[in-house]
Amino acid sequence: MDKVVKTRFEEYPENVRPRLEQLRNLILKLSSDLDLGKVEESLKWGEPSYSVKTGSPIRIDWKFKSPDNYFLFFNCKTKLVDTFRELHNSTLEFQGNRAIVLSVCNPLPEAAIKHCVELALTYQQRKHLPLLGA
Repeated sequence: MDKVVKTRFEEYPENVRPRLEQLRNLILKLSSDLDLGKVEESLKWGEPSYSVKTGSPIRIDWKFKSPDNYFLFFNCKTKLVDTFRELHNSTLEFQGNRAIVLSVCNPLPEAAIKHCVELALTYQQRKHLPLLGA
């Protein structure tokens, strides 16, 4: 893990850090399983960010102003969140066209999140397809 990203993870509250680490691990494992090459891990706007050449960057974070939630952020100029809303509206909560909102108190809806992360990691290959080829 990048030293700056590691420091950022250490700053998260004890009840939130494992949730964000779970998302990080899911992103890295899925990238590896899909053989997408090197994942660039960095901080963007103070948030851990994950990027591969075939995809659109994914950021994860927790905010003091919303202590019961943590977030997966996506580029708002893509069709990603609109597509996720179409596919997973009954399972996931969204914030505008930029984020999936997750509850610190509830288990991660892993199947839906994995699907969304896969679509984001392969966005460059899918962006022209209806519902991103889902």
